[in-house]
Amino acid sequence: MSLTPQDIARIANLARLALKPEESERMLTQINGFFGMVQAMQAVDTRGVEPMAHPVAAIQDITLRLRPDAVSEPNQRELNQQSAPAVERGLFLVPKVIE
Repeated sequence: MSLTPQDIARIANLARLALKPEESERMLTQINGFFGMVQAMQAVDTRGVEPMAHPVAAIQDITLRLRPDAVSEPNQRELNQQSAPAVERGLFLVPKVIE
């Protein structure tokens, strides 16, 4: 897939960009170059290749060090909310910022 100058003009219009002709040409070259790289990557046969969870796994065995999902701190909601200017039913109240 490659883009045309008209495609670049349409994309620039949708993005509300004012591109000079030389900028438009540069964008066309760069985006088409990107599409060329994507096509080259898609041409590689990856059937039977197991996806890696981490790029280091290609050169050494790694194991993820996950900790158990357990509560380690006591509930101190009331203590933490003592300095808040406004609290209601355990929630911090803040000024409305969106009208």
